[in-house]
Amino acid sequence: MTPADPTGPLGITGATGNIGGRVARALAGGGVAQRLVVRDPSRAPSLPGVEVARANYGDFEAVRRALAGCRTVLMVSASESAIRLDEHRTFVDAAADAGVEHLVYTSYVGAAPDATFTLARDHFATEEHIKASGMAWTFLRDNLYLDFLPRMVGADGVVRGPAGSGRLAAVAQDDVAAVAVGVLREAGAHAGSTYDLTGPEALTLAEVAAVLTEYLAREISFHDETVEEAFASRASYGAPDWQVEAWVSTYTAIAAGELAGISDDVERLVGRPPLSLREVLGR
Repeated sequence: MTPADPTGPLGITGATGNIGGRVARALAGGGVAQRLVVRDPSRAPSLPGVEVARANYGDFEAVRRALAGCRTVLMVSASESAIRLDEHRTFVDAAADAGVEHLVYTSYVGAAPDATFTLARDHFATEEHIKASGMAWTFLRDNLYLDFLPRMVGADGVVRGPAGSGRLAAVAQDDVAAVAVGVLREAGAHAGSTYDLTGPEALTLAEVAAVLTEYLAREISFHDETVEEAFASRASYGAPDWQVEAWVSTYTAIAAGELAGISDDVERLVGRPPLSLREVLGR
């Protein structure tokens, strides 16, 4: 595979994480020129012909230097924090100042100013800031990750949260990365597009627990907490209020049906059906 853009490398953020790392490895395997923009270069994957640059999202000058010469950039959303939206805005402004022409941003399904999931509101605000930047854009709105579902199980084998009988069409990280790779290779064809990236089925958390029971060789169940119980059960973690609210609203968003929609975007963009929970667990 020849480079996506012969005039400069693709800028790839998040390469030390799950999505960016998968994208970087896939692009390197296809011979695509890229520059990995990471906070800690010592943790960057060692890939042939790949440049590495150091920058934190909130450091305007470092981001501007790191992205100089990159026309298309994958912007993986930053780690959850109280200042993530500010960091996103700084990164976007620095990218525009560096001459980046197209940002591909990993957002969240249902991103809206009034989304039940509190962090989806930050994703919407980031999208709006990107739109106002003058750069071309593509938004990959990911559902909750299938890979994350086993981590929702407590030490006692119970998934707890106020999700009721709501459904979620969670998506595999492999599928998100595969879509991102395809979009980055032909970015111009995807300018101005928003894609909802979901799995092939919408499951309740009780159904998720049943599937986890099959594959984890232990009994997993779902307990439908009240919202009050959910806040109380997480109070012992010592997390800040914004984070506890985000955790709880993950479940209330499921209950509200905001993660239930099934999209065919993965299949259209990758050329195969998206992976199911059973397929992810069976790998």
